[in-house]
Amino acid sequence: MSVDLLSLAPDVASGVLGEWLLARGEPAYRLRQVFPRLWQRPVARWADATELPAPLRAALTEAFPLPRLALRTHQVSSDGTEKFLWILDDGEAIESVLIPEGKRRTLCISSQAGCALGCVFCATGRMGFRRNLSAGEIAAQVREMLLRDAAKKPTNVVFMGMGEPLLNWEAVDAALTILNHPEGFGIGARHITVSTVGILPSLAKFARRPEQFRLAVSLHAPSPALRRELMPIEKKYTLPQLMEALRQFRRRVTLEYVLIGGKNDSLETADQLAKLAGPLAALVNLLPLHPGGAPDLTPSTRAQMLAFERRLKQRGVEAVLRRSRGLDISAACGQLRVEVEAAGGRGHKVRAQEHAGIE
Repeated sequence: MSVDLLSLAPDVASGVLGEWLLARGEPAYRLRQVFPRLWQRPVARWADATELPAPLRAALTEAFPLPRLALRTHQVSSDGTEKFLWILDDGEAIESVLIPEGKRRTLCISSQAGCALGCVFCATGRMGFRRNLSAGEIAAQVREMLLRDAAKKPTNVVFMGMGEPLLNWEAVDAALTILNHPEGFGIGARHITVSTVGILPSLAKFARRPEQFRLAVSLHAPSPALRRELMPIEKKYTLPQLMEALRQFRRRVTLEYVLIGGKNDSLETADQLAKLAGPLAALVNLLPLHPGGAPDLTPSTRAQMLAFERRLKQRGVEAVLRRSRGLDISAACGQLRVEVEAAGGRGHKVRAQEHAGIE
């Protein structure tokens, strides 16, 4: 029976692989040759690990197959943003977005196929939930980048693609270990951000992890009534409960806020937001509503967005107005899936807008 090493924590995978090599009578140094081919210097298939004897490569292929994500569509924007539509083994599909910014290469990854949360500004939420991803499928989005071009290894990873990460906590928990572990992808914890609408039980588990992973909260409204209008999750985990949980969080929090014309972009709303962000010393990421993500909503004007940012700063809140990326490709969440489905392909759904400007 074959084992998917790529879904295991590196320590566990090393143990499984080491025992298997020992049972085959392989010399001790073989583990040092084989193991880095999982994540540090990944190979697409064991046959490509030509430093190993051919019989060992054949045996590895049978015992430990290396599952891949199949690339369906790859788009490149004039600003350098790259969008990937991956097909999973069962025909479901997910998106990843690679965002270059100087020496930084941020990869926005998905944790679910579809999303059950139904946020009104998000195309993914309107499409419904299909299934959770495995830890291996989550981490594979990073692995595929290295297989395509090792020089483009992501420096930062953000869980801001399709799905709500904290509704798939077990797999996300394992994927975080694979991404961060020195013998996994070795990406520093402070360069990995998990974004959530505020699933409180899983948020508490995330807070208990000792690594300094970053937390971004999809807020989008500073009052329960407005948040309920935009985000149905408010009915289950209320804004006061969420803010209390964030006050217990030991690390700095980023609040994500998509500006929607006539909905949540008034200066009075900025004052309300400042009252929430100030006591947390939170960074507020202000994000333009992507024109392709929610066609029935109106983006705030540039002047209004700047006024909103200025008002927050006047209230002592650190706020940054991000710019939309990939406007000339299908970079809005869920937009590429819609286009692929319209052309007769099977689709997917990408979650929120935050990846457009996260650092």
